[in-house]
Amino acid sequence: MHRQIAPLSSPPTPPASPSTQPTLYFTRLTEKAWAPIQLIHKSAGYDLRSAYEYTVIAYGRCLVLTDLQIKIPPGCYGRIAPRSGLAWLYGIDVGAGVIDENYTGNIGIVLFNHCGVDFHVKYGDRVAQLICEKIEYPLLVELKTPSEEDDDDDDNDDKIKNSLVKVKATRHDNGFGSTGI
Repeated sequence: MHRQIAPLSSPPTPPASPSTQPTLYFTRLTEKAWAPIQLIHKSAGYDLRSAYEYTVIAYGRCLVLTDLQIKIPPGCYGRIAPRSGLAWLYGIDVGAGVIDENYTGNIGIVLFNHCGVDFHVKYGDRVAQLICEKIEYPLLVELKTPSEEDDDDDDNDDKIKNSLVKVKATRHDNGFGSTGI
């Protein structure tokens, strides 16, 4: 039995998945980046580590870079969530925690310090967790009255087409206010 070898010009095929389990791909942008880690099997999130040292001043905030780029599974978004120990013991919380499916930039974590003492982040500290959550992208339709949606008239298709808002097709590496305030 002979194996057929694909020509060099064809793109590589990803390894076959033993199941239909979604895959979270990541790339280290620098040597300082740490791989996301799930310390306990079936934990909700993957711990994210700081690629640098920071000080989150008392009652302040700081953008902590991971130097990771991720590819969220289709039909999901990434939620950056706080780590319970940091929240309870040090008053450290996470803000602006949505990573869109089409975001391709460096993953940054906004940390808030709710205590009166500076909080020091060391290189490699686990500062947040990444949770992949399912999402729906519903069609947005504006109605003149709440009861209008019950109408089964033929004008519905025209109403839908005329009510859609034009949006940017892709996000790429834009984030943290790139779509306006």
